[in-house]
Amino acid sequence: MDSTDSSQNSIENRYCFRSTITRMRSSAADAETDHVINIMEGNENRLASMHKKISEPPRLLTMGAGGRSCCIFRVPKSMVDVNGKAYQPRIISIGPYHRGKPQLRMIEEHKWRYLGLLLKRMQEKGLGLEDFFKAIQPLELKARECYSETIELGSDEFLEMMVLDGCFIIELFRKVGNLTPLEPDDPIISMLWILPFIYRDFLRLENQIPFFILQCLFDLSKMPGEKRGQSLSMLALEFFNNAMLRPDEVISKYHDLKGQHLLDLVRASFIPSEQNPDPCKVCPPTRMIHPVSKLRRSGIKLNPGKADSFLVIKFRRGVIEMPPITIDDFMSSLLLNCVAFEQCHGSSTKHFTVYATLLDCLVNTYKDVEYLCESNIIENYFGSESEVARFINDMGKETAFDVENCYLSKLFRDVHQYYRNSWHVQWASFKHTYFDTPWSFISAVAALILLLLTIAQTFYTIYSAYKPENS
Repeated sequence: MDSTDSSQNSIENRYCFRSTITRMRSSAADAETDHVINIMEGNENRLASMHKKISEPPRLLTMGAGGRSCCIFRVPKSMVDVNGKAYQPRIISIGPYHRGKPQLRMIEEHKWRYLGLLLKRMQEKGLGLEDFFKAIQPLELKARECYSETIELGSDEFLEMMVLDGCFIIELFRKVGNLTPLEPDDPIISMLWILPFIYRDFLRLENQIPFFILQCLFDLSKMPGEKRGQSLSMLALEFFNNAMLRPDEVISKYHDLKGQHLLDLVRASFIPSEQNPDPCKVCPPTRMIHPVSKLRRSGIKLNPGKADSFLVIKFRRGVIEMPPITIDDFMSSLLLNCVAFEQCHGSSTKHFTVYATLLDCLVNTYKDVEYLCESNIIENYFGSESEVARFINDMGKETAFDVENCYLSKLFRDVHQYYRNSWHVQWASFKHTYFDTPWSFISAVAALILLLLTIAQTFYTIYSAYKPENS
């Protein structure tokens, strides 16, 4: 009986053990299945996220940013790191990139005041605010394509910005150009510090609206009593000429000039039409031109040239002719923003970039700037010679262009070949050493006289010694 019970207990134990093992295996299989399901669900979520990112177009640098129509860019961070806040508006925002910033709110309030003054005049023509919206509405998509990043504004908000900013610019042009009457004590005009900042802010790359928007608003708001033939381009160039001070006859040549925005318009007015790229058959060296100090020792002179634009640079018979340029707050800002525009806009010429590189090559220390100032090539209202040298060297950093096809390629090649001519270098080095200053010249003449007297004394000593013997 006991053996039967023990046998039965043994069978029950084996059955329980097998059941436990079966349940453990089943639990392990279920856990593995759940893990596989979790992995699959995670993979599906990851794949869905990846597919979503693939289908989304780039927003910070749109696909259209590389096209000809895109012309208003965010300045690359590499250039911002070098040149600081030269690309940021100081008192006024134009366009979407800096819209709504608290530090720019002061002039933002005056935009609405100027728009109200313009609309008050438009009552004579029977036009209202709605007419300005209707005029630019067909241009909205084209205007959005001018920006290198997606503008996160609704249609109404975007059009409002274009009308407000565009009308302010045009109204200010007309007031400064004496085409419309000035309000008594208008702070924009009467406070001396505001307009110089506006001149610079209107010409910052990130602070632009398309020129065709300005042209549309200008044509619509033109009054019958305004000067005949006064184009928007002419009005804009005359406005900025208050800071550039170019001769009136030079500005008048660009009556029909067009640009993609105000910065491009002013930039285009400096680009010479007679200087076309001259491709180099032999690739020039990496350092295309040596600093002023080395060029002078090799016999190359730098003289002020005569031209309408400082970009017209020539090299003849050992002399580099460079038209004078005034370096001040306005011109430094203009140069930096023109270079930034050329670096971002693939279809534009690279005149300002090449010019900046040339200056960067010529200037190595403050003494090079000092010589250029003494030669009336640079007129310095920027700061000390060291500050100008630092600005010029920073302006040439983080830039790229095709040296073989740039507009100064022939000049780079000719100057380099002249510099390598050993006869020029030796003769110029001799002149630089002995005739560079009056004291060195006097010392050289004194040494020459002493040498001649020594030779004469030696000759007469020898002659007197031999003469008695011969006689």
